[in-house]
Amino acid sequence: MAAPLLIRNRNYRLLFGAGTLTNLGDGLVLLALPWLATLMSQNPVAIGAVAAAGRLPWLLFAIPAGVVIDNADHKKLIARADLLRAAIVLAILMLAMNDHVEGAVWVLAGLAFLLGSAEVLRDNAAQTMLPSIVDSKDLEVANGQLWSSEQLTGQFIGPPLAGILIAAGIGIPFGLDAALLVLAAGLVWMISLKPRARVQTSFRKALMEGIAFMRSDPLLLRLAVVLGIANFIATATITIQVLFAQDVLVISASSYGMILSVAAVGAITGSLLAPRFIAMLGTQPCLYLSIATWGVGYAAIGLSHSGMAMAIALFFVMAAAMLWNVITVSWRQRRIPANLLGRVNSIYRFFGWGSMPLGALAGGLLVSMLEHEFGREIALRATFLFAGAACALLLIYALFKLRLD
Repeated sequence: MAAPLLIRNRNYRLLFGAGTLTNLGDGLVLLALPWLATLMSQNPVAIGAVAAAGRLPWLLFAIPAGVVIDNADHKKLIARADLLRAAIVLAILMLAMNDHVEGAVWVLAGLAFLLGSAEVLRDNAAQTMLPSIVDSKDLEVANGQLWSSEQLTGQFIGPPLAGILIAAGIGIPFGLDAALLVLAAGLVWMISLKPRARVQTSFRKALMEGIAFMRSDPLLLRLAVVLGIANFIATATITIQVLFAQDVLVISASSYGMILSVAAVGAITGSLLAPRFIAMLGTQPCLYLSIATWGVGYAAIGLSHSGMAMAIALFFVMAAAMLWNVITVSWRQRRIPANLLGRVNSIYRFFGWGSMPLGALAGGLLVSMLEHEFGREIALRATFLFAGAACALLLIYALFKLRLD
């Protein structure tokens, strides 16, 4: 029997270790950044702007990032991006220590934008480098291990740990994240790879080749648009989720971190059980099941009165998200030619992830508009109820327009 991948492949161990460290840091910031924003301002528009700023780079830079990465040394790009992120997180730490400064929340939004910009390059480069580190036959195992590590550290361990650390000081999670990023950059720098061939065509030509393929495949384009709408809805709810936990459910930072951990367990469960569901029910019914579960889950949160109810709803929402991912990512990898996969994936992520900052702004604006007329609690609940209704409309569209079989 062959030795496990983590034992026999040194380069993969280094990449896996670096990813684990950065994902743990991302999990700390996942809770600490919006929590810091609420300490600086209770304005839902400002809090939405911080969330939007972190996702805006996916809208602005996702498409050209694929071409840039194809022409870069992946190892150096990843290591330098992690060091840059560490410097930005230290700047957030300094801001957290001086949050009495007027307009600090808008400075925080600017730093979140810079952090997200470095993340776009880092994440795409890591995905692109993986096939040069592991054999083709090991890609499924490698991706599965990396995804499990991301969910475990970034969603299950990081947020509750941040909740505990915040009780001791709001700056502590950011200091720890900066240290983890520096260590991760060191591990990536130790990876040893042979020089690889670079893209020889011009930036514009390479980019247009990816765009042309995307335009020639209406089903792939529709799938990207549906993902974009789903992520718009999800980010709108995530943006005001922390306010819902604080103002409606009246729970502490540590309790909110535990809710996010339950959601992470849902994600891990969904990713593990997805192949069985697909085998039992088929690809198409599972695709529809994912969207329907999102709608029910959001509506359940809007009607909830306890942290436990919110946690259970998020468990199923995240499990459904992983079911969607397993279906659509596998389908996309089979459909897109290997020589275009990086560029077309970047365009796909532009549609799928680029909507996130818009959703974040929409969530904050919706609460801001509704609370003047109906009060804060109803405004916060209404956001989740609207999200559930929007998913119902999305399901109707998918029933007629998304036939992956």
